[in-house]
Amino acid sequence: MRIGYIADEAPFSSTKPGADPVGYAIDLCGKIVDEIEHQVPQLEREYIEMTLANGFDAVKNGQVDLLCGAITVNLKRREIVDFSQPIFLTGATALLRKDSPDYLQTLFIDKPAVLSVDQPVASTRVIGVRASTTTGTTLREALATQVSETKLADFETHEEGLAALEDHKIDAYIADQVLLISLAKRARDPSSLHIGDRLFTHEPYAIALPRDDADFRLLADRALTEFYMSEDFLPLLETYFGSEAPMLHTQIIMEHIPD
Repeated sequence: MRIGYIADEAPFSSTKPGADPVGYAIDLCGKIVDEIEHQVPQLEREYIEMTLANGFDAVKNGQVDLLCGAITVNLKRREIVDFSQPIFLTGATALLRKDSPDYLQTLFIDKPAVLSVDQPVASTRVIGVRASTTTGTTLREALATQVSETKLADFETHEEGLAALEDHKIDAYIADQVLLISLAKRARDPSSLHIGDRLFTHEPYAIALPRDDADFRLLADRALTEFYMSEDFLPLLETYFGSEAPMLHTQIIMEHIPD
């Protein structure tokens, strides 16, 4: 089994040189492979690093059998691949410096606006986003309908976006909230940053599968459902998401496909 993964998406999928990838999505992909292994003993697993730009084509072309990571389901992607049932639900918001412009604080943080006299509301600002993401597409579509001097800067990795934010090259970095929580912990000075609590997109994550293979999708969904209903699911969520695990457990169970 060839398991594709996106390397820069902790806590869903990440890796270090010379080691197999780890993460919540990687573990769930492993549950699917476990199910296949019941039918094909001594099944070997090969992990192949992909990107959001080439991962879906790799599934379509048969280069990988599964694509694991913080992967949002949408109709455009479903033209290329199929998806398992949801594995996580989140939404996009902003990672900000505490000295980021006030208008950005007001947009993304649920608190009364406090405008500084030295920060004009309307000025040229730069917001960072990871390239090839659904979040970037949504932002560009929104800005195209407005008269705005806000510019978007694409980054190949979340780490590059974080560095640009800390170096004052951008004023905010936009990504799914759950990814930003993990990213902020890896900042040079986490106390200088805060994460928005206003979500402006709905991002259901799933595992990408080949299209036109209903039996494989059924196997994947059965494996996930069986694991979701087991006593091992909540501890796995606690491993990656800590105190948020009980709430996430409820959300995912509500979205799962009944057996």
